[in-house]
Amino acid sequence: MRSGRLLSLLLLLQTRSRMTAGELARELEVSVRTIYRDVDALGASGVPIYADRGPTGGYRLLDGYRTRLTGLTADEADALVLAGLPGPAAELGLGTLLAGAQLKFLAALPPELRSRAGRVRERFLLDAPGWFRDAEPPAHLAAVADAVWNLRRVRVRYRRWGEREVTRTLEPLGLVLKGGAWYLVAGVVDRAERPVLGQASDRATDRATGRLRTYHASRILELETLEGRFERPEGFDLADFWRVWSAEFETRLYRQEAVVRFSPEAFGLLPHLVNATVARVVRESAEPPDAEGWRRARFPIESVWHAETELLRLGAGAEVLAPPELRERLAQAAAGLAAIYRFG
Repeated sequence: MRSGRLLSLLLLLQTRSRMTAGELARELEVSVRTIYRDVDALGASGVPIYADRGPTGGYRLLDGYRTRLTGLTADEADALVLAGLPGPAAELGLGTLLAGAQLKFLAALPPELRSRAGRVRERFLLDAPGWFRDAEPPAHLAAVADAVWNLRRVRVRYRRWGEREVTRTLEPLGLVLKGGAWYLVAGVVDRAERPVLGQASDRATDRATGRLRTYHASRILELETLEGRFERPEGFDLADFWRVWSAEFETRLYRQEAVVRFSPEAFGLLPHLVNATVARVVRESAEPPDAEGWRRARFPIESVWHAETELLRLGAGAEVLAPPELRERLAQAAAGLAAIYRFG
């Protein structure tokens, strides 16, 4: 542990020119007293490190000195792939490895390129999660990532939609970060047939994705890593799977359709209140405005219940014309709200 810290201290000084003992202590998550000892150790080993006194002082290396001890470990090289996603890297348990890899990478660059890389990092940031999401990563995300990496089967207790819990034995094949949420792609081995790419099935997504399943990582309630390793299906490609599965998911999700009249204000708000697929269908199917500016359009829905909750957000700016069941539910909801807020 200490040798790794000494190298990190050396690389920090090489990439940042001058740092105080307090700055080094915060960066390396140790005490200032430990930094003093580490600096003495580096000096005793022949590293030309010295301290500038005064309020603008700090430790720095002799001008022109560069260490060549910048080789990446295998784990750091793996983590460097996530260099643009520090938050997700930390959620996967790779935050420390990523920091070490980036530090070694910067130290290996010539000064002009190191300065440019520093400016890029100061000026551009990718924040992957969507707004108003829970900052806590899924409880078992690191264990799932380890199983994906090491081809280990896992037994999970999983909460499906509708609060129903199931137990499954899975062969984890990949993790996908979509809109701030983690999804696990895995084969299910509880059944008699082992998942095989291209095997026929009676489900549309199975035909497209080879009997593999997608699980919301935050719904994994318990996880047990099993002994032994499994073999990845031949020809499996995570990016291709996700592209096909996503398209099938959207097609499967909106199996019904409503006909709705939208006021000018509600029509303008739709892109901010519904997902992009629904907003696109409404926009493309919208008829020309009537004399009062209202527009009639098709509105894809998952279910009558789901459509009710979405359309209620538009208040009196949306009138359902069909199906009758949805129109009746909204009428009942409106009557109930009127009864609650009636004055007098």
